Amino acid sequence: MLAAGDSQRVADLMRETAAAELLPRFRNLAKEDIRQKRPGDIVTVADVASEQRLASGLARILPGVPVVGEEAVETDAGLLDLIGRPGERCWIVDPLDGTSNFAAGRDRFAMIVCLVDDRAAVAGWILDVPNQRMAMAVKGQGVTLDDRPVRFAPTNRLPSGYIGFKVRKEFDRQLAPAQRRRLGDLTSLNCAGREYIEILAGQRDFSLYRRTKPWDHAAGALMVSEAGGQAQRFDGTPYGPAGSMEGGIITAVSPQVLTEIGAILEMVRMPLLAPRS
Repeated sequence: MLAAGDSQRVADLMRETAAAELLPRFRNLAKEDIRQKRPGDIVTVADVASEQRLASGLARILPGVPVVGEEAVETDAGLLDLIGRPGERCWIVDPLDGTSNFAAGRDRFAMIVCLVDDRAAVAGWILDVPNQRMAMAVKGQGVTLDDRPVRFAPTNRLPSGYIGFKVRKEFDRQLAPAQRRRLGDLTSLNCAGREYIEILAGQRDFSLYRRTKPWDHAAGALMVSEAGGQAQRFDGTPYGPAGSMEGGIITAVSPQVLTEIGAILEMVRMPLLAPRS
């Protein structure tokens, strides 16, 4: 899987890439440095430069293992097939998670790397770039946040979490007051990597997404699972990085929270929660 020291080499590469490609451009982007891939979905020169540096560095850590990067997939969708190949490995890379925040000068963005082996996430790294917090996980060996092991403990609070604005609006509109009171605070940071960091830090109990882009969720779902939580699709099947990017994902700090959020989700009219085209 990974040789001794390789996990730290990936973490060091991510920090070096952030220092070289992201931080110098933060709040320094020119208008021509930002373009739309499609309406509402932007990419910057920082995304592209970060992905290129990460791909080069990962090729030195595990020679011959292909990289499935968010920006590379934009030009070659066939790369996604690499994630689902039995018995093979690949890297999944989000070089700048939270691009809209980054482009707007908001300090909520991250970098995510995941190693997949035989269709399953086996190692993951998330760097909260502005705050230099690093989460690292290896399947079966636990997860750390800033080198401290993370293990979720039971709490008596109402489950609070991260959900998109449109879904939160429908929760508030469709749920009866008694049902809505079963939940705590609901918000979004518009950055999946940062949200997974906050869940590991004990600040939130779950996240809910309509789309399951592997570069957003493969590493974070592994980390939450290694800390004692669970991740599943809206239909109740376990989440994995291979397969469709549709079907939704709920990631929670415990089976109990996962069951509670799943039950509440069933009360909300599902067509609204259907994945975007």
